Amino acid sequence: MNRHCDIICFTLSRWDSAISSPALALAIEFAKNNRVFFVEHPFSWKDYAGMRKDPQIVKRKQALLRGKDIYSNPPFLPANLTVVTPQLTIPVNFLPPGALYNGLSKINDNIVLKSIRRVIKDYQVREFVYLNFFDPYFVRSLPADIKPIYSVYQSMDDITQVGYSNRHGSKLEEEIVRNFDFTLCTSKELTRLKSAFSPNTYFHPNAADISVFNKAALEVLPRPKELQGIDKPIIGYTGSIEYRSDFELLKKIAEQHTDKILFFVGPIQGDEHKAVGLDKMPNVIFAGPRKITELPDYLQYFDCVIIPFKKNTLTRSIYPLKINEYLAAGKPVIATHFSEDIYTFRDVAYVVDSHEEFLQTIDKSIAENNEERKQARMKVAATNTWTARVDQFWQILERGKK
Repeated sequence: MNRHCDIICFTLSRWDSAISSPALALAIEFAKNNRVFFVEHPFSWKDYAGMRKDPQIVKRKQALLRGKDIYSNPPFLPANLTVVTPQLTIPVNFLPPGALYNGLSKINDNIVLKSIRRVIKDYQVREFVYLNFFDPYFVRSLPADIKPIYSVYQSMDDITQVGYSNRHGSKLEEEIVRNFDFTLCTSKELTRLKSAFSPNTYFHPNAADISVFNKAALEVLPRPKELQGIDKPIIGYTGSIEYRSDFELLKKIAEQHTDKILFFVGPIQGDEHKAVGLDKMPNVIFAGPRKITELPDYLQYFDCVIIPFKKNTLTRSIYPLKINEYLAAGKPVIATHFSEDIYTFRDVAYVVDSHEEFLQTIDKSIAENNEERKQARMKVAATNTWTARVDQFWQILERGKK
């Protein structure tokens, strides 16, 4: 197996997404030794109509509408990583299963395949691995003229548990798992679920960019303006605030810890936070999304950090990206016991079973924090790097198909 072959990855995320992307993190790590072509999840005509003035659309306009300037090399990404923007696709998820959906999906597949064929031709790609990061909506089997060494699919969430995704996604994901050479899963529960469709299914968890998040523990960073003037302990959360979050728990935290600030850094999806009144509470602050490189500035000034996920079928399949980010920053972590994977961190994080225990553990975590515990957290995080995950990736492929 040539570990220095090219990588063509097709991904559900985009390079300039507002939240951390495991796909981009892995692509950046691959780019240390490989040419990487990061084919972005396509925008649809519906997206274009509703987001025409959005910077994400504006800077991609020629690629989206005319298929021109489809390649870019954003300055903060490795030179070996080329972003590829497909043309606009047809919105189809709202359609019921059937001939119309299948026909339009095939047109969309061809739009993506056109971009992949251009990459292969323009960059004279010969030996390559094709890697699909959790986007089974496009190209579930490769045509005869596109011949990677191996095709690899990565499953990152239980697609059956989200209404929008499950409409077609469950069937499509089963299809891609059956068709591709390997399936990698970010949680043990997902590995069990996807093993039903392919014997070549492996546990390949998330990691963290340790060098970025260690800064919160090892350097003196500027205090963000939203934190200036705060003289109370801060309970912090970084990441998307959405359907996985236990908003009833968050409300209780704000109500019972009035001597502290509950501080969120990340995009908000939906209005559940308003439904429970979080947006009206005087000790709750929503700072909005920040780049991954800005997160350590906030983490340094948090007294403890939380992973307040609901405990249900969806979260049972989650290995959260943020656990290793938090630990690399040396911070006390309190998490709900939502999955087998989070429980494996119980020696360096507080994994609790009830709202009451979560509320009590916040004060405990702050009181017990010391240099020894901080170093233990950072030591665990240091074993969960993207470098380690890329090495595991190649080891799996080198063992070959069963």
